[in-house]
Amino acid sequence: MAARSGGVGLRSERGPILLSLMLATALVALDSTIIATASTSIARDLGHFQQLPWLFSVYLLAQAVSVPIYGRLADVLGRKRLLLVGIGLFLLGSVLCGAAWSMPVLIAGRVVQGLGAGAVLPISMTITSDIYTLEERAKTQGYLASVWGVASVVGPTLGGVFSELGAWRWIFWINIPLALVAGFMLVRAYTEQRSADGPRQRIDLPGAVLLTLGTTALLLGLLEGGTTWAWGSGASIGIFVAAALFLTAFLVVELRTAHPIFSLALLRRRVVAASTVASLVIGVIVMGLSTYVPIYAQDVLGTSALVAGFALAALTLGWPISASQAGRFYLRWGFRVTALIGSTLVMLGAALTITLGSGSSVWWVAVFCFVVGAGMGLTAVPTLIAAQSSAAHDERGAVTGTNMFARSMGSAIGVAVFGAVVNAHVRLGASGSPEGPGLMTAMHLVFVSIAVIALVLLVAVSFMPAHRRRAEAPAAAEAATA
Repeated sequence: MAARSGGVGLRSERGPILLSLMLATALVALDSTIIATASTSIARDLGHFQQLPWLFSVYLLAQAVSVPIYGRLADVLGRKRLLLVGIGLFLLGSVLCGAAWSMPVLIAGRVVQGLGAGAVLPISMTITSDIYTLEERAKTQGYLASVWGVASVVGPTLGGVFSELGAWRWIFWINIPLALVAGFMLVRAYTEQRSADGPRQRIDLPGAVLLTLGTTALLLGLLEGGTTWAWGSGASIGIFVAAALFLTAFLVVELRTAHPIFSLALLRRRVVAASTVASLVIGVIVMGLSTYVPIYAQDVLGTSALVAGFALAALTLGWPISASQAGRFYLRWGFRVTALIGSTLVMLGAALTITLGSGSSVWWVAVFCFVVGAGMGLTAVPTLIAAQSSAAHDERGAVTGTNMFARSMGSAIGVAVFGAVVNAHVRLGASGSPEGPGLMTAMHLVFVSIAVIALVLLVAVSFMPAHRRRAEAPAAAEAATA
């Protein structure tokens, strides 16, 4: 069975390709859930407990900064080559983390892992968009979503087991066979034949460098503000000024180059702009819940870390379950209706969290998180696929990278905004844990903020095309012209 792709010829069986993409996605999905439960064990072994947050910050930073660059390079250099680079970097980073003899070495390994993850997720989604029709993606989405569903359960469990056994290094060693098998299957199954017509587009190196410097400074300022340095301090102001200068120079370069690394013209399309805004807002909401639901469950309700983790797992479980069914919805009712249903569920679940108090049951926390997760699956999937369907082959990677980059930026913004809200009302005890009556007030404000942001998500998806065929029109027109 020949794989389908608009603008690129493929000689391959799609089943093995999909399996290799699922294995590559599993690398990132497991890594996002497995390390948190072993962080205490890592700090106990390597020391430098105060540097522990950097294990998460640098990974997010490296992934977010590299996503839009990988997305564009995949359009220029080819999907297969860039995905193999991403898998290789993730493998190298995992080896470095597993063999780390100090916290700085472990942090460096996490940077390399993040650079690999920045290629794996968007390019896997782009390849899926290349080789499957819109109708087929309604089915294959279920397979990719199942990877995240399994990881949401298996990841924390494995992390806890390895931590209890004093073998935290295995949370990184376990990535090695997954990466090797994923890479091997991709090499064997996926044959990408790029068109030789016309000159190869030049790679916008100045734009890539300026975008990297600007987003690195911006994300670093957002992630570390209020912790490493105080908001309004000289260091905080300096890093945001640097970010503004780099990003301004980036915009000047991009407006003058024929083949920009980040095409601003894509954002002029309503479907891409709406999808990008929705992805950014999704990142804010998910980061807020992922960070503060465990704190609320443990420090307000008095549950154990394990119970708090399972309450949050309801969010990551509801997402892939609904995502696997999203195709049925958008094939029948269109992208906008599906996304509106999903965002309404997100807003409902977020609004219900406002009712939580100091005497609430943790089961209600899990139920509300599940509702939000179910809404996310019906929102994130159709908005991304609508944007991909509107793009020609040689810009589909850039569109996917833009969407994923927006979500990463949303996560960083969420860290900054919600962190500022909590820090304004909470004091830390001698153990470093939040305490005092202001904690419940802070949690309530976080939940209110998430509900308000969910309303923004509902407004953003209302600008999606009313029917799926309208999203496909630009790509179809280009194909007809060719």
